[in-house]
Amino acid sequence: MKFSRVRLILAMASALMMATHAEAETLKVRVGVIPVIGASPLFVADREGWLREAGLDLSIATFESGPNIIQAAAGGGIDLYVAGIAPLAVGRTKGVDFRVVAATAVDENVLVAGAKLHSYFKSGVAPAAAFRQFHADTGRPAKIATQPPGSVPAANLQYWLREAVHVDPADVQIVPIGIDATQQAILANAVDAATVREPTLTIIQQRNPAIALIASGEELFPGQPGTVVAVYGPFLERHPEAVQAIVNGIVRAIDELQKTPDRAVPHIEAALSKGIVDQATIRKSLSSPAVHFVADPQAIMASTKALLAYQVKLGAVTEAPSIDGLFDRRFYEKALGKEKEKTVND
Repeated sequence: MKFSRVRLILAMASALMMATHAEAETLKVRVGVIPVIGASPLFVADREGWLREAGLDLSIATFESGPNIIQAAAGGGIDLYVAGIAPLAVGRTKGVDFRVVAATAVDENVLVAGAKLHSYFKSGVAPAAAFRQFHADTGRPAKIATQPPGSVPAANLQYWLREAVHVDPADVQIVPIGIDATQQAILANAVDAATVREPTLTIIQQRNPAIALIASGEELFPGQPGTVVAVYGPFLERHPEAVQAIVNGIVRAIDELQKTPDRAVPHIEAALSKGIVDQATIRKSLSSPAVHFVADPQAIMASTKALLAYQVKLGAVTEAPSIDGLFDRRFYEKALGKEKEKTVND
């Protein structure tokens, strides 16, 4: 009897030591993310369990824009940033050291219009003329919702209006609001147009089929850089193996999203909508013209440089932030090699 009790106590002590050891080996990673389809690779990698297998425990907080994440990061509260690239570069000029280790998507931001404004976008009518006529007929400029100044969506919109289609600034009124507020505003006809990403594009068109696309991501800004994965510099230096595991997961997740998207849908639905948006809507959004998954950070380097230069013209920054040191491609290269090796072995 005593022997059995001793064995039981020893077994309990052993289990406690193993649990404590496992907890000590688990690395907490604080993530700031904008909840859009472009961030799906992170959600897939996390919910497939690949990052947990690597000893990572992600604590994910959602934000309305990249600048908001940078504000949180400046206080030391973020290890991993998953959002647009422009706020990162600006943040680096202010001492917030983040390095892009992977891209996730490009050409995400598109411009949609409600039925009233869209009726002016007829075949053969230039966008500038459409906005001008809308202003003349309604007695007010068209209201366009986008994210705050300094964000990628705001810069994309301004580029299209000013440089691509040369709209008279008097014919538009820019309304800077968050993602959720934008969705509500365009559906309530509180604004006439909006820059949106998926799954918002699919959601609003399902609820109101009269909302139409008037400019694609590539049209808004050539080579439009989208969501990226960036790591806080000190975290990267202390935990390079964790960063490698994250990038491995991103590359693997993008492969899954491209080859077997149905498998990824439940993970995205759980992360993005928490039951508010059904899986059929998420699946449809994955086939959207606003979704182009890309993992290689080099694919967006040139367009990032161009976007940052344009931010100067907008007055978002006084000098274009340098991209020197902003990109760290070695983790992607190693992950790509691992994925190729896995494909050959399979």
